[in-house]
Amino acid sequence: MIITEQTIALLDQTESLADLIEASESFQTYIATKQARAQSEEARIVEREFLRMKEDYEYVQRFGKHHPDHDRIKKEMHLVKRRLDVQPEVAAFKKAERSLDKLLGEVSELLAFSVSPKIKVPTGNPFFDEGGCSGGGSCGGGSCGCAI
Repeated sequence: MIITEQTIALLDQTESLADLIEASESFQTYIATKQARAQSEEARIVEREFLRMKEDYEYVQRFGKHHPDHDRIKKEMHLVKRRLDVQPEVAAFKKAERSLDKLLGEVSELLAFSVSPKIKVPTGNPFFDEGGCSGGGSCGGGSCGCAI
């Protein structure tokens, strides 16, 4: 690769963008909630319980409804997952994670659309995306060009 002044300028702009993202409220909140979750003994206990239950659940799922403990394990799995989701540090972390993901998706769209409006940008989970597709509008039966 030949390094030109244009390449150096682009790298400088990239570093500036990364610095702006790191200085954003979304990123700072993400880091703080990640640390709080890691330091929370209650969160670690529930996460370990969830991982143990997940192993049992995956084992039972191999046999489906034919496994004698299928219904019990499935119910316990849902209860533990719910406990994990409502645990304060985990819930705050997930909220911060979605906020940062939204910011990164918006930045990705701006960069991609500055090159061409036809570039498809994966913006994350379509259930959380406000527009429902990378075009920002509502997906009216695929009229935006996305594959529903």
